[in-house]
Amino acid sequence: MNISDIRIRKVLQDGRLKAVVSMTVDNAIAVHDIKIVQGDERVFVAMPSRRDESGMFRDIIHPISPEARGEIEDRIINAYEKYVSAQQSDSL
Repeated sequence: MNISDIRIRKVLQDGRLKAVVSMTVDNAIAVHDIKIVQGDERVFVAMPSRRDESGMFRDIIHPISPEARGEIEDRIINAYEKYVSAQQSDSL
């Protein structure tokens, strides 16, 4: 898997939702509405989901292996941190 692009679409200041991200895989597949969420202990990545008939939220797309999840989460969080740092530098 080659994550060819990560775009920070929206950054939020209030609440636990910190950002909404899009990711491109192998210059062929785009995944939108990936969320960066502030958890109790750390920031984590939540995959796009929708509510099913019973009211439960189900991921629309998700990594199959822990290694793939780790790679995706690391790349997205690193891109988010760089984006926030650049925004803070620009405002000085």
